[in-house]
Amino acid sequence: MQRKKQFGQALVEFAIVLPMLLALALGVVEMGRYAYIAILVGNAAQAGAAYGSERLANASTGNLSNIQTAANNDFQNNGQTGLNVAFTTTCGCDNNGTLSGDTASGCDPTGPAPTCPSGHWVVTIHVTASGTFNGLFNYPGLPASITVSRTASMRVAPN
Repeated sequence: MQRKKQFGQALVEFAIVLPMLLALALGVVEMGRYAYIAILVGNAAQAGAAYGSERLANASTGNLSNIQTAANNDFQNNGQTGLNVAFTTTCGCDNNGTLSGDTASGCDPTGPAPTCPSGHWVVTIHVTASGTFNGLFNYPGLPASITVSRTASMRVAPN
């Protein structure tokens, strides 16, 4: 007789704990999916920056579609869509590993390089990729979708 009471008590405890365990498991799955999307967006930004850093002509403003294609190809190879890509370039004089005289974003990397008193002219490309994370479930107090944005920067190889 004592054994049946214990079985009933364990069943009640399990019924109380089960919803909390399921909520915890779903939260872990959602966080994992968010991290996965964030990594994919970062990798896509890096792929776009890698393409743009191959030579000065690739980093010019007229080459945005090719940089977007490189980033989108990386993103879509993982089964994702809906990536937004933008980039800027910065230029400056390299002084023992430190950029001095860095101009505002949007310098023309294909234009004539100015003379640097100490060091050489350096062009850096900054690619920003943005994607959207859509949760599997709607949680109270949390938005249904979150924009994930990552930026990758690389020095552009001189011609």
